[in-house]
Amino acid sequence: MLPSIFGENLFDDWFGFPAFPEFRDVDRKLYGRHAAREMKTDVHEHDDHYEVDIDLPGFQKDELELSLENGYLTVTASKSLDRDQEKKGKVVRQERWSGSLQRSFYVGESLTEEEIGAKYADGVLSLTIPKKQQPKLPERRTIMIEG
Repeated sequence: MLPSIFGENLFDDWFGFPAFPEFRDVDRKLYGRHAAREMKTDVHEHDDHYEVDIDLPGFQKDELELSLENGYLTVTASKSLDRDQEKKGKVVRQERWSGSLQRSFYVGESLTEEEIGAKYADGVLSLTIPKKQQPKLPERRTIMIEG
């Protein structure tokens, strides 16, 4: 028997979880086959800043990187499997993966790294991004033509 004959949610399929089957594949429909590995993000707007919460379960703080370039804030999370602690026996199914995820957000070119706040706790990366006042465009004025 090959491990690939099992779905991505072997026990959920066997026991019929979630309780409401119409919600079973919502993530898969939205994000594709690798839905469990997406950076699910919530953005909340306030008067003077944005709060961004990114779910990154299973990552450690040192596996995350934030960079700001040309107005884009890029969040990168990288993980590799530790092969030094291999267990005896043949692996039938392994649900841990190695690789990296990356997501970018346009935050404007007037922000600097020091202005963006970041905190990582309980698998959630919380960012505070200040709003910058955009320069106002000049008002359009109409000139009357006599004649």
